[in-house]
Formats: sequence, C-alpha cells, structure tokens
Amino acid sequence: MNATEPIGSAPKLDLAAIRTKLNGVRGQDYWRSLEEIAETKEFRDMLHREFPAGASEWWDGLSRRNFLKMSAATMALAGLNACTKQPTREIYPYVKQPEGMVLGEPLYYATSMLLGGFATGVLAKSREGHPIKIDGNPEHPASLGGSSVWMQTSILNLYDPDRSQTVTHNGDISTWDLFLSDLNNLLAENRADRGQGMQFLTETVTSPTLAAQLNGLLKQFPAAKWRQYDPITRDNIRDGARLAFGQFVETHYEFDKASVILSLDSDFLYTHPQRLRYTRHFVDGRRISAGKKEMSRLYVVESTPTVTGTMADHRLPMESGAIENFARLLAQNIRVVPQSATVPLSPAANQFLNALVKDLRQHHSRSIVIAGEWQPPIVHALAHLLNDLLGNSGNTVFYTESAEANPVNQLQSLRELVGEMKAGQVKTLFILGGNPVYSAPADLEFGKYLANIPRSIHLGLDQDETAALCTWHIPQTHYLESWGDARAFDGTVSLMQPLIAPLYDGKAACELLGAMNHQQPIQSDYEIVRAYWQSQNPWPDFEVGWRQAIHDGFIAGTRAAAIQTRVKEGFDDLAQKPSRPGELEICFRPDPSLWDGQFANNGWLQECPKPANKLTWDNAVLISPSLAERLKLSVNDVVDVGFQGRTVRGPVWVMPGQAPNSITLHLGYGRTRVGRIGADVGFNAYQIRTSKFLWFGSGATIVATGKSHLLVATQTHFQLESPERQIYRSTSLAEFRAHSDTIQKSVEAPETAETLYYPAEYPYQGYKWGMSIDLTACVGCNACLVACEVENNIPVVGKEQVHKAREMHWLRVDTYYKGPLDNPQFNHAPVPCMQCEHAPCELVCPVEATVHDSEGLNAQIYQRCVGTRFCSNNCPYKVRRFNFLQYTDYHTPNFKPMNNPEVTVRWRGVMEKCTYCVQRIASARITAEKENRRIREGEVRTACQQACPAQAIVFGDLNTAGSKVAELKGQSLDYSMLGELNTRPRTTYLAKVTNPNLEIATQD
Repeated sequence: MNATEPIGSAPKLDLAAIRTKLNGVRGQDYWRSLEEIAETKEFRDMLHREFPAGASEWWDGLSRRNFLKMSAATMALAGLNACTKQPTREIYPYVKQPEGMVLGEPLYYATSMLLGGFATGVLAKSREGHPIKIDGNPEHPASLGGSSVWMQTSILNLYDPDRSQTVTHNGDISTWDLFLSDLNNLLAENRADRGQGMQFLTETVTSPTLAAQLNGLLKQFPAAKWRQYDPITRDNIRDGARLAFGQFVETHYEFDKASVILSLDSDFLYTHPQRLRYTRHFVDGRRISAGKKEMSRLYVVESTPTVTGTMADHRLPMESGAIENFARLLAQNIRVVPQSATVPLSPAANQFLNALVKDLRQHHSRSIVIAGEWQPPIVHALAHLLNDLLGNSGNTVFYTESAEANPVNQLQSLRELVGEMKAGQVKTLFILGGNPVYSAPADLEFGKYLANIPRSIHLGLDQDETAALCTWHIPQTHYLESWGDARAFDGTVSLMQPLIAPLYDGKAACELLGAMNHQQPIQSDYEIVRAYWQSQNPWPDFEVGWRQAIHDGFIAGTRAAAIQTRVKEGFDDLAQKPSRPGELEICFRPDPSLWDGQFANNGWLQECPKPANKLTWDNAVLISPSLAERLKLSVNDVVDVGFQGRTVRGPVWVMPGQAPNSITLHLGYGRTRVGRIGADVGFNAYQIRTSKFLWFGSGATIVATGKSHLLVATQTHFQLESPERQIYRSTSLAEFRAHSDTIQKSVEAPETAETLYYPAEYPYQGYKWGMSIDLTACVGCNACLVACEVENNIPVVGKEQVHKAREMHWLRVDTYYKGPLDNPQFNHAPVPCMQCEHAPCELVCPVEATVHDSEGLNAQIYQRCVGTRFCSNNCPYKVRRFNFLQYTDYHTPNFKPMNNPEVTVRWRGVMEKCTYCVQRIASARITAEKENRRIREGEVRTACQQACPAQAIVFGDLNTAGSKVAELKGQSLDYSMLGELNTRPRTTYLAKVTNPNLEIATQD
C-alpha cells in the first residue's frame, strides 16, 4: 500500500454533530454518506457542479488550451503523410465452416465453476469458438439461474494475459516433457520407501474423480499424506457439527419456508456455498403483493455490515467475540433453564433478545437459526441446539452427509504439514491449486519452510507467491478450458466441460495426478473423468446417460439424502471464554470482491464497489463512528494495526453499523506476485492473521502514523440533488396491509396533459418495453452491475479515474442509509437508464445522438455523438457515462476474443448508457420474424435481469397481455423515481417492504 496519494484527500468530519443531526431525523429521510449529512463544502460543490472535478481535462497536466495546441500540431504533421499508401493486407474467408457452428449464432454449454471447492452450475455462451459470457444454469440446484460477481467476471480470468503461461523449473522456463522426466525419477525414488516424505496439499476437494486419484496414489504410496487447506476454511462448521451431533453433517436451510430467521454473524446471502439458492429462497419468503401479505422477518447479529445484514429487519451490531454469549443467553431463554454463566447484555441488546425470543417461540417449527463460518464451534453447536428446541429440524432445517471428499479440520491438517516441513520430514510436496505462501496463517511461516523442501511442485493459474518458491510450477487450466467434476453443496455431481482449448497449454489437476500412474500414453482430462464415471456405472446405458449429464451440466439424482441426527446433551455446559471488556477486537473477513485474493488481478472486481461501503481498488481498516471519535481518527488516516506481536499498515474507513469496539480487515489485497492489475493495491491482512485467531480475536491496537492514503468510494458519486424528492421509498408490512391500495400517495406525478411533448402519449402499436425493479428483493450483491459490464464490453478505468467520478458502469447500485449513525438501516437501489418517455437528455443533444425509438427505448447513436455532454448534465438520474479517455484496451490480443461481438466496442469521446440490452431484443426479434410471430413473454432477458439471483429485475413488453412487467407496474407499490419531474420513466420500482417487530420498533 502506498501511504501517500497525489490524487486528493478527504475533509475532516465532526461525527458528534452528524450523530446529533441524525437523532432528530423522522420519517422517510435517507442519506448516502457522512459527507452528505455534514454538508461539507466539498460535497456541496460536487453536488452543484455541472461535471465532476477534472472532467474538462483529458488527463492530468493537459488542459483544453494545451490540447488544442497539440491538435493543431498533430493535424499539421498529418498533412505530411496524408497521401501515403497503406500496405496491402490479405484477408481470408471462412471457407470450411465447422460442423454444428452457424456464424453469428451463439452456442451455450453447461459447465460448472468452483469456489471454495463447491460447484455451481453455469451456462457459458460461446461465439465462433470462444466463450464471451457466463450465467447461472437455471436447472442446476446451486444456481437456479442466478449469478455472483465471481461467476460473471470469471471470463476475465480466462483471458487474463498475466496468467501463468509456461512450465518453470527453479524460476527458469522449462517444458512439460522435462517435468515428466523428473516426475518419473521422483516416483522411482519414492516407490522403494512407499512414499515416505511425499505429501499432497490441496484446497477443499469435492471432485469424485480427483478424490479417487488421490486415494489411489495413497494406496500406491502408503506413507504419503493428503493435506487440505483453504484460507476461507469451514473448520468451525465441521467442528460445531461434531460437537453437537458427534459427527460431521452438512446443514441445509429452507429459507422460503421460514417465518423468522436469525443470523448469528452469517452472511448466508453472499459467502455461503449455497449463496445463490439461499438468496432465491430467502427473497421468495419476502416477496409481497396485494395478493400476498405475509413475509419472513430477519434478525441479524454481526460485527461488520454484510450483504445479509443489510437485508435485516432488525440488525444488532455486536463484537464477534460477544456473539457466543448472546447465543448462550438465547438458548437459556428458549429453554427457560440456565445452563452456564453468561455476561449481561446492554439495554439495547437485551431488548433485541427479549423480542427475538418471543418471536421464535411464536413461530415454532417455522424458524431458522444459522451461524457464520467465522464463529467458533460452540456457536454452531448452539445454533443446532436452538433449531432442535424450536422444532425446525426436519421442517426448515435438514442434514445430509458432507459433499467434501475428505472433511478434515483443515487448519490442523496444515499445522501438521508445516510441523513436518520444519522437521525436514517432507521431501516432496505437491501443491494442487491455492496460494498458501500468501494465505496461510502468519505464525506458521509456510513460505519459510517451503523453500527448504528438496522438491516442490505447484499447479496454479498464476505465477504467484507460492510458485516463486517451488521447484516446479505447472500452469493450470481455467475451468472453461478443462474437463472435470465436483459436487455442489447439496451433493449433486456437477460436470465441467471446456469451451476453448487451453490458451497456455495448462494442465488440470487430474492430468497431473494421472501422470503419476505410469499410464502410457498419459490420459487427457476428458479420458480420466469419463473413465472414472464409467467405472461407477451410474446409468443403465452409459453413453446415453453420459451425454445427458454433459448436456445438463450435472448428474441427476446425485443429491445427498437427508439423514436423521440428534443433538447431544451437555455440550453447552462447556465454559465460556472470558471476555475482556474494553479491548479492541480484530476481525478478518473474505473480501466482497477479491474473495481470498485469487481474483486480485481481475479489474472488473477491483473496480466493483463493495456492497456496504462502495470502496473500490482498496481494502481498509473498518472502524465504527464511536471508535473513530474516541481515537480521533478520520477516513484516509493511515494507522498501524497491531495484533499478536505483528503489525500491518492500512487506511481507516469509518463504517456506519460497525460494532463499536471491533475493527474489520478484509483479506485478498497486498499481493506481491500478481499481474499488472492487482499489483500495489491495498494491504495484506494475512500478515497478522494467526492460526489461533483465524477469524477474530481481542487485544488489537491502532496507532495513527500521521500519514494519509486516499480511499476511493463511489457512494457520493452521481448524487441525486434533492433528498426530499421521491428517490427511495419504503413501507412496513403493517402499513401495507392497512393501506395496500393507497400506499403510494405521498408524491403524485404531474397530470398527463402537463407536458411540452407532442403528442403527450405516443401510441405504441408494436412493442413497448419496460422494466420493474423490486426493492424488497434486491440484496445489493452487484451481480447485475458486473453482468452489465461483461455483456456490454464496459472497460475498467482505474482508481484515479474513479476518484474523478469517471467510472463507466452503465448500471449502479445505490445504497441509502436510514436512521442513526451507529446502526442505520441499509437500502439498495439498482439504477440503470430509466428510458424516460419524456427524456430530458434528448432535447438538448445538438446532433440527435440520443433519440427515442418506436418501442420506447432511449437509444444512443455513437457515430453521431460529439461529446458535448449536455445530455449528461440534463439527466436527473445521472446514468449516462462519458469515456473521457481511451479506457478500452484495443491492443492486447488476449482481450479481443472476450468482447461481445453483438455490442460496439467504443472509442473515447462518446456518451454511453444502458439501452435495455437492445442487442438481445434485436436477436429475439429476428428469431420471431423468421417464425412469423411476436416475441414471446420472457424471450428477452436483459443481462442484469438474467444475473440477479433474487429475481428482483423483471423486463418485458407492456403491450403483451398478462406480461409479468405489466402486472408489477399495476401494483400499488409501483412508483417512478423522481416521478414528479414528469419524465415518465419506463423503469419503475416496487417500494421496499420491511417486516419490523413492532415491539422493538415501538421501543426504539
């Protein structure tokens, strides 16, 4: 992390004055940032400025005057060679078209993506032999058609020019054949001593084929060992189940069947392996309409705001170390029998607890208690106990065997490996994926002992920190380049098939292990996977079953069966760890964008604003407003964070809703060996993460350094000027039940006749496209934002340009806070182009580059645009983007196959915006016209709609009778953002409905 930044600084804020101001807020008052409430001079200037700061300059140091001078010189020089004849180049036609390929027509393949070892089914779109888009597989139980930010942006990892491209030996370029020769010598040496000193280190493995290979090698070499470690380890979940049941069982939740849900520090909507399925089911239990007036209620207790926490009806900020005490008190109150000593809660927490206990009791067998993976095993065991006491087991909660091939305690497994490395007992170490030199706990000093191993073999996508210390490094294939298999969280076997040949001659893990079996010739990944399933005989006719499984992307009927289990007695009598009041707690969490660091070189993810605070291109030391006041710290102040004798330096971010005495560091930044995108970005929180305190611990210290580092967030960008206008709307379930027919009456749109347009209402005879966004359903996960980027070839601009509010996202997700500074309510609103019927942008364009078409789309004609930016200034929604510089990389060959050929790749100097994915509309229209029919309902889905795991976005034809979008726009919750301006947007919203507990609400 660079401790000083030349691109600006943030004003100091009076947090006490902000808190006082918010305490007097009543009604529908929303706020987006601390600067807005403080009404700083910088914020007011930004709000009223016609264009962002620096918008008049092409780049730093070049003014308009200098640009004109350079232009004159350039034109003069151009005249010297204007008549030069360009060299002749030959082009070649596609004479022999591959079978099954129709040029211009996309093909779709079902495959699977792994994250944390578990598979999620995807549909990959391919054009002329190269994949260009990834979406969820609607038939796969783990995705149900939804997407995550990691799924959508994984296409960029495939084409990343910084990926590992060659086999290396001791840092020098080598070949696969030379590696095989060395491997044969290695096997010969180890066969005599039965593999003594040989070990395999993997991440979480759910692949049946890979597990069979590893177990087969352990039989050949009985003294060898298989170790596992994933930095986002699920050890607490495993150990909690063993503590509660005496065995490891996987827990599954039916959120759509629950009336009351309690999350104990669990971000089940974002970090859980079943995140997409759980999001769909959770939102299904919360959707509200005139015909459905019941919805679930969510309570969240957590230390730092998460995606799940932002969806809570009631959220209690609490230090992670104090949640065990809360869970014990909850269990005692449910059972009405004190079992162990507990610490009294604060008045606010006690009020929260009492209302929660009553609510859970009233919804017996219709509730869920879920604990987060960062909580210790005792909290998971208490969650199992509570689900048992509340009658949830077998109703909303059920258990199966684990999908993991070898469900061990991974931290203990890594400890044992490092211990043997330190003792010199490891002669050969195979590291199959992962980057343990970077991500292993700091106290284990994995890299120090790895360097002393005589022979180490690393298989990975990148020449990362681990590859640098290994004897051999083998480039690994991307999941879109290889065959494979893995299980989803529910046990369903998912298949992986390649859409493109390996770009850099990489090898899959199964190929590397297959090379150790002395099979000649060495089998390909396809042959290995097929042979394994042929040996399992899963279908009466293997060929028919195999082809069907490849077509579907998974093997039907392989979901793990539910098992019966009972909670053991007495485990909750274990002594509670004594709390140390007053000490700072430090928490480590996977980054919402970079996860554990494996996506550090992905520009789309680096620039994706984090869901809760909208930070980009950095991680930060997240602290609460009260702690910032106590320590006299402000945003951008650089501090030294000390923990367990180790120190890391990072900038401060004041986070509303953070637990008062807790600081949070996100993992995944500060990489030392990474591509050009992730280099010198953020600080490495792994440096102070120890094996004893993997997720949190007390005793942290913060010391100000007197330096500053500019953090760039998009929260204040494109601010809509008047907060009193109808921007974000919400209501409670009780209000909706009482006034469902008249709920939208606070701000009325102007009368139809009040318009300067002629005719006032255009008679659309054909299609009339529109969109509805359900604010109750939106979880703020950013899947829509990155899906729009991938679909429309939207470039990355970098931190400096984002600081100038020049990010190119055609769709943004605004977060509005409501309520007190220390524990506000979070509200998310996706904001694409509104496709206004009476569009202010169209009136001011001098060249008619932005026009209205006969189907209601506000179209953008790039060839006409001359860059006046009048349209952007006249847009009340601030959804138009101007590419000030040449952001798109036209020159790197690797990126060219990634671009969607159906969308123009824009040069600099033109305005860009959402057009409802007009290319998808055009494609559907061509198909419909060929078949002499209208476009069917649901035949066109925008990229954002398709990606949304919550199905919060609905798009369609308003002229189609019974269309879903027309039905939603007819609901009483429907409203137009800034509707009083009479722009008549085609994109409207369903107001957010919350379900607060009235006992808590009346006591607030």
